[in-house]
Amino acid sequence: MKGLKRILAAALCVAVVAGMSGCTSSVTGGKRIIRISHAQSETHPEHLGLLRFKEYVEENLGDKYEVQIFPNELLGSAQKAIELTQTGAIDFVVAGTANLETFADVYEVFSMPYLFTSEEAYHEVMNDTDYMNQVYASTDEAGFRVLTWYNAGTRNFYATKPIHTPDDLKGLKIRVQQSPASVNMAKAFGAAASPMSFGEVYTAIQQGVIDGAENNELALTNNKHGEVAKYFSYNKHQMVPDMLIGNLKFLNSLSDEEREVFEEAARLSTEVELEEWDVQVEEAKKIAKDDMGVEFIDVDIQQFKDKVAGVQDEMLKENPDIQDLYDHIQEINAKYVDKEAE
Repeated sequence: MKGLKRILAAALCVAVVAGMSGCTSSVTGGKRIIRISHAQSETHPEHLGLLRFKEYVEENLGDKYEVQIFPNELLGSAQKAIELTQTGAIDFVVAGTANLETFADVYEVFSMPYLFTSEEAYHEVMNDTDYMNQVYASTDEAGFRVLTWYNAGTRNFYATKPIHTPDDLKGLKIRVQQSPASVNMAKAFGAAASPMSFGEVYTAIQQGVIDGAENNELALTNNKHGEVAKYFSYNKHQMVPDMLIGNLKFLNSLSDEEREVFEEAARLSTEVELEEWDVQVEEAKKIAKDDMGVEFIDVDIQQFKDKVAGVQDEMLKENPDIQDLYDHIQEINAKYVDKEAE
């Protein structure tokens, strides 16, 4: 199955690139084809959000554009799809901020463990469009720009063995995102960090290559990781958004009216994704527990925070580009800490 998926992905990539004029556009029946790549299934909140994106664009610009969505890493892993978006071979990709760190240092801040003190603070930061647009412009030199964000929940450890304290992570091989900060975080917990593509995680756990991973509850059900990892621990070490990234040359080629339609489509896609996220997380927890036999473990989060405090300090010291956004986030964090104290 894995080999078949790779062959299919390669064939699709060849077809996508071959069908383009100068690798920048494709026109069918007089319409410009807009291609979007993402790593999730067709039932995932991000895919449902992208369907709203497609619907809005075609409702308003259907005489000019047709939107095609490629789920399940059909056009390659996130990193490969970003490269295709850079060149204009495809137009949009959904990817995590860890994938953007190599293009703009500022995105590394999202890999910082325990950056946000609450989900409310996290959402307020991400919904601060005026501020985030400054961050989104940081990849312009790389040839792409973020249009909007999607909620990917809180990241937690899940494994073939129960994790109650940080000591339980010692010696475990844990898949992390391909980010230096995530690798350092795993090491601080005493785990052996194993960066790899998200699509490889199931087989890696199944075959014992790794002992577990870290992600949200939907990974258990949408990606079936609950079949091979039966213990999910709520240590909530990261809240990392996914981003909808667009080829900058394409975006800049749009008229003001067209650009407005695409930006509104992006906003609406986030609106749908956020609503679906909350619903699907509750469903995923129930399915994972009742049908897959996954045990959900509540832990003392402070023990985990204490283990990685040095990672935060080291990141701020080594990457001055994250300081401004870090300070902005702390200001918003403080508002919610104060609310809890009232």
